[in-house]
Amino acid sequence: MLLSYFPITDPTLIFCVVLLIILFAPIIMSKLRIPHIIGMVLAGMIVGKYGFNILQRDDSFELFGKVGLLYIMFLAGLEMDMESVKRNSNRFLIFGLLTCFVPLSLTWIMAEHILGYSSQASFLLGCIMASNTLIAYPIIGRYGLQRESSVMLSVGSSMISLFLALLMLAALAASYGEDVGVGFWLLFLTKFVCYCGVSVWLIPKLTRFFLRRYSDAVMQFIFVLAILFLSAAASEAVGVEGIVGAFFSGLILNRYIPHVSPLMNRIEFIGNALFIPYFLIGVGMLIDVSSLFEGPHMLFIVTMIAFFGTFGKAVAAYLSSLLFRLPQVAGRMMFGLTSAHAAGAIAMVLVGMRLEISPGVYLVNNEILNGVVIMILVTCLISTMTTEQAARQIVLCDKSHLPVTNQQRDDERIFLCVKYPEIAPQLLELAVMMRNQKLNRELVALNVVYDDQKAAVNREHGLQLLEKLEQRASGYDVKMQTQVRLATNIANGIKHAFREFAASEIIMGMHVHTDNNPKFWGDFIQSLYNGLSRQIVLTRFIEPLNTLRRIEVVVPSRAEFEPGFHRWLERLCRMAGNLDCRIEVHGRQESLALIREYITNWHPSVRSEYTYMAHWNELPRLAETIRSDHMFVVVTARKGTISYKSALERLPNELMQHFSGKNLMIIFPDQYGDIKEENMTFTEAQHHEESSIYDAILRWINKQRTKKFLKK
Repeated sequence: MLLSYFPITDPTLIFCVVLLIILFAPIIMSKLRIPHIIGMVLAGMIVGKYGFNILQRDDSFELFGKVGLLYIMFLAGLEMDMESVKRNSNRFLIFGLLTCFVPLSLTWIMAEHILGYSSQASFLLGCIMASNTLIAYPIIGRYGLQRESSVMLSVGSSMISLFLALLMLAALAASYGEDVGVGFWLLFLTKFVCYCGVSVWLIPKLTRFFLRRYSDAVMQFIFVLAILFLSAAASEAVGVEGIVGAFFSGLILNRYIPHVSPLMNRIEFIGNALFIPYFLIGVGMLIDVSSLFEGPHMLFIVTMIAFFGTFGKAVAAYLSSLLFRLPQVAGRMMFGLTSAHAAGAIAMVLVGMRLEISPGVYLVNNEILNGVVIMILVTCLISTMTTEQAARQIVLCDKSHLPVTNQQRDDERIFLCVKYPEIAPQLLELAVMMRNQKLNRELVALNVVYDDQKAAVNREHGLQLLEKLEQRASGYDVKMQTQVRLATNIANGIKHAFREFAASEIIMGMHVHTDNNPKFWGDFIQSLYNGLSRQIVLTRFIEPLNTLRRIEVVVPSRAEFEPGFHRWLERLCRMAGNLDCRIEVHGRQESLALIREYITNWHPSVRSEYTYMAHWNELPRLAETIRSDHMFVVVTARKGTISYKSALERLPNELMQHFSGKNLMIIFPDQYGDIKEENMTFTEAQHHEESSIYDAILRWINKQRTKKFLKK
């Protein structure tokens, strides 16, 4: 009686059952120690028409399945280290050619001489085994190995092999048509080159335009999805599979969507929660396990196809790892990622079913179809298990994943001072870019309210601001501790809180309301950096952080002798790495040599340049080269420290004259001196600045010079 209600055809019920599968399948599979991806495929087999026939494979599986496949390829493009791709382009090409033609040759010869298929059908099987689907890629994200060299090689080679396989399939299909010739191929290549050129030129322009003007989270997410599917549709229009366009759009958007950003979190969340599981379940519903029991012949066909194709992928992976001098586990990872076949194989075999050899006779029969579908299940099992084992071994063997040693010990606890709602989100984004994800320390956000008649109202505004900031931090998956503090002196309030929270550094914005204080440093910053010897980062953003393309850093001489040298350098390297932008350092040769050594050893993927700067009077010339998508960073020094120089006295005036309207960051590094924050008490004077009569005279002289300059 119950069977009469199956298969379920109501779209609402189908969607509900699929959601329940997505919810409970990982829980059950974890108990059975089966990879979650296989769990989704097995669940699809059970509920499909070849299982218990619980669900009808309606159009939603076609739609969400295709979206899921596009999502997988898009995420693969987004998470690639483009700098490593550029450095290892030859490796990508070699591995791509090997993983394409080795299994193609073996499967072609096997199908023609052992299975007795026609040359065309054998070639089609070879094309199917030459391609692969990154069905095990979500495992990589779970272990945080997206930028592992073997993973990137696998992703890049998958696209090369898939493109070559699709190209050869197009040639095979075209051979059965009438309009085949040189003109056909010239037109195809022209359309493909135009598609690539227009995408590379148009998508970055659209992205920069949109991200600079719209910060709404929903709008940004919809924009990215629109670019993804537009690129996929355009690639299909020129005769290439949509997955190629999805991957290509991911590569282009790579540098505009930082890995540590709410936008990236939303993209990954939606894909992993809905689209990718839907795709996996849909693949499972196509698998007919019962065909294996039709006789030994079918089992023999499946074994031959799966063995020779998989063996060819293994040969290509391990041979490439030997050629590139990679460890054995890297070869296993490359084999695991490139050995699975899914939607691409199904698409190819369906194309073969439409190719008519003779009236009523098609290139691919049901025997080949069932053999390919069962092969998909076998290769998915091999791929996920091999990838899982390799990922675990890489994590256990990689020293970068071990707990930090005494030499690498970091006391990081970033302290955010927020006041103005318009710049608070930017400060949070900067802190996330600079923090060490492996330490996973919480951020501290502080709002200091001046204790006067408006204290109650300002405190309420501060609480609302910090609440919004805390919600925004949750989008980054970052914990945050907040506090609103009353103080009769803002600088002292920040110092006391800094000491209480045992913070390592401060990130704060430069004042933007000039009506409050016309001075460059604002009301209290000078008092703060003179009374605190820990790192202080002052920022001013004109453009969104994720649109930056270059970081220009000016370093004073002898900066390498300060105790905070490596701290600010590490923060800038993390920022450049997360934004995938170039960093150029200006300074003396001695400082540049040590900076180069540090970046080479600890951040080799960061693109860096080094320019000799003899004197700080070169700042006006340098200002002419700073564009709207550049960030100008000045590493300065406190008076009395080893890297301090008298030229720094003119820094505020020069920054106002030459760098107004530009993205600006000023860093006061950790420096030796009187550790005032350790001796500070609540009975200390409310205002403290280290200045002398000589400083006052110099400021007056500089002020007069500035007035004369402005009159001219």
